[in-house]
Amino acid sequence: MGKSISRIISEFAVNLKYEDLPQNVIHEVKRFLYDSIGCAFGGFHTKDVNIMRDIYKEIGGKEEAIVIGFGDKIPAVNAALVNSLAVRSLDFNDIYWKEDPSHPSDLIPAALAAGEMVNASMKEVITAIVLAYEFEQRLCLFAAPGIRERKWHHATLTQFVSPVVASKVMGLSVEQMINAIGISGSHNHTIGCPTAGKLTMMKNTVDPMAVQSGVFAALMAKKGYSGTEKVFEGKEGFMDCFMGWDSKNETVKPVNMEGREGQSKWGWNVEALTSGLGENYKILECSMKAFPTEALTHTHISATLKTVINNNISYDQIDEVTVTTIARACDILFDPHKYRPESRETADHSLPYCIAAALVDHKISTQSFSDEKMQDPKIWEVIDKIKGEASEEFEKMFPVKQPSKVVVKTKDGNVYSEYLEYPKGDLREPMTQDDLDNKFEGLSSELVSKEKQKEIKEMIFNAEKYSAKEFMNNLVF
Repeated sequence: MGKSISRIISEFAVNLKYEDLPQNVIHEVKRFLYDSIGCAFGGFHTKDVNIMRDIYKEIGGKEEAIVIGFGDKIPAVNAALVNSLAVRSLDFNDIYWKEDPSHPSDLIPAALAAGEMVNASMKEVITAIVLAYEFEQRLCLFAAPGIRERKWHHATLTQFVSPVVASKVMGLSVEQMINAIGISGSHNHTIGCPTAGKLTMMKNTVDPMAVQSGVFAALMAKKGYSGTEKVFEGKEGFMDCFMGWDSKNETVKPVNMEGREGQSKWGWNVEALTSGLGENYKILECSMKAFPTEALTHTHISATLKTVINNNISYDQIDEVTVTTIARACDILFDPHKYRPESRETADHSLPYCIAAALVDHKISTQSFSDEKMQDPKIWEVIDKIKGEASEEFEKMFPVKQPSKVVVKTKDGNVYSEYLEYPKGDLREPMTQDDLDNKFEGLSSELVSKEKQKEIKEMIFNAEKYSAKEFMNNLVF
C-alpha cells in the first residue's frame, strides 16, 4: 500500500492550517458548534450527565478543562468525556449516515478540552473540528457494508478519530499522532448492543468514551508512548479482524458474511478514507437534527406530523397507523422492547413511541421523553395501533434518500397518507439560522437569559477571536 493509512491521515492532519480552510467551512464549524453547545445545555439536567459529573468531581485531579454549564474544572481527559456525553445525551446532535452512521459533534469536546489544557487558540480548535468531521465521515464510507451491519457500534469508528483531534490541538508531530491513533485504535472496538433491544444509558455513552480514549492516547503519545502504526491494515489489525481484507498482501478480499440484514460481501473502501484529502471538506455534507430522536425516526416523524396536523386528526380518532420504512429501521426501531420503553434512551429509539407522541401532542420535543410524558395514558392507548413494514424499494433508495410512507386510518373509515424522502435538517432541507436559534433557545432557556443566549451566539460566530480558555469560560452558568 505504500504509506500506512494512519500515516496518510496524520500527515494531512498535522499539515492542515486554519488559513487553508475556506470561509464556508469555517462558518459551518461555527454552526455545528452552536448546535452542539445548545445540545450540551439541553443535557445539563439528564441523569447520565450528572452521574458522570459526580464521579469525576469525586475523583478530582488537575484543573485543566471546564465542564460545560457546571463550571467544574477537571482533567482534560475527563472533561472530554463529560462534555461529549452532554452533547450526546438527548440524541439531538448532528447525524451523518452512509454505510455507517455517526455523530461527528461528539468529537467537538475533545478539541475544546485539549485546547484548554494547552491554551490553544480557537483557530486551532476550529481546525481540529474540521478534522473531526472529515475523518469521522470518511470512516462512515470505509466499511462496505458498514460496521453496524457487522453488529458493531459506530464508536468503533470514533476511536480512530478522537486521537487525531486531540493530537492536532496539542501540537503533536506526525509520528506522535500515528502512535496516538495506534494506541486508541487498539482497544476501543464497541459491540452493537448499546443500541439494540432495551437501551440503557450506555447508548449515549459509548461514543463519548471513545472520544475520551483518544484524548488519553494523545497524552500518552506526547510522552513518548508507542502504538501500532498499521492498526488499520496490518496483521490482526482492524480490517483483518473485521474481515474482507488480506493483511498479508494488504488488498481487499471480500467475503460473504451474514450481517444484521442478511448475507452480503464484506470488504473495504480505502480510497474513501484516504483519497482527495483537502479537495473538499466533509463537514459540508453533515446534517443536523430537528428532533431529539434516533436519526432513522426523523422522516417518519415529519410525515406523521404533516398528516395529522394538515388533516386535524386527534389521537382518539385513530384506528391504525402503518409506517413503511427500510429494513434496518424495522430491525432497530420496531423490536418488541420499543413498544414498552422504560427509559428515555429506549423511547427516543422507539419509532412506535415517537409516532405515538406525535399523534398525541402534534409535536416532538425534549419533553416528549420526560418521565411524566412516558406515563401519559394517551401514549399507551395509541402505541399498539402503530405497525411497521419494511420495503425493499425503500432499502434500495437509502442512504441517498430516507424514504417514509405513513398511512393513518381513522375510526370513521377515512385514510390519510404522506410520503417524504428526507427530514428537516437534511442537506436538501437544511436547518436555517432561525431554526438553529429556536433550537438553541429551546434547549437553553431554562438555564440562561435571552441576553446570555445572545452573548454566547455572538461569541461562537466570532470564535476565532478567542482562546479556548476564554471561550469555555463563557459557557458557565
